[in-house]
Amino acid sequence: MKLPPPKKKGTFSLEEAIERRRSKRAYLPKRLSPEQISQLLWAAQGVFHRGKRTVPSAGGIYPLELYLVAREGVYHYVPQNHELVETLHGDVLQQLCQAAAGQEFLREAPMSIVIAADDRGMEGRHGKRAERYVCIEVGHAAQNIHLQAVSLGLGSAPIGAFDDDQVHTILGMPDEHWPLYIIPVGYPAE
Repeated sequence: MKLPPPKKKGTFSLEEAIERRRSKRAYLPKRLSPEQISQLLWAAQGVFHRGKRTVPSAGGIYPLELYLVAREGVYHYVPQNHELVETLHGDVLQQLCQAAAGQEFLREAPMSIVIAADDRGMEGRHGKRAERYVCIEVGHAAQNIHLQAVSLGLGSAPIGAFDDDQVHTILGMPDEHWPLYIIPVGYPAE
């Protein structure tokens, strides 16, 4: 599924987005538009110039992999083509909620973005520091998602409490991809 091109101009400043960003744990049952999904994924890992992405990466390795989890299924984001590829058909949000310590708002959100990593390239280049660099990059991508959500009038929440193995299995990730962060996104109910 090819995504609409991202917009490069928002409705308010970065400073306003930073000031407005709060974790939202209640969502309306309203779907996000393809344009909103496009913006969120592009903000986290979009390609913009000669293969460079919207977040810095140690050595330009870009180990992060994004998965969109929605009621319809699980989709892998392909930054080079700005598209989603379905990897699993069907609703796994309830299972994802259970794997994340039963945090109900995760099930209620219309979608979640799961940030995973394939750190083999980082380890080969950076050795012992690879894990640190991957963690730094995850922080960059997550903050971009949270700020982009605010600028789109959406809410999000960071989730780090989950069973890695369960999430890996539920989403049908390849062996080399490991989940690091879950971000439910939707229209805030509060």
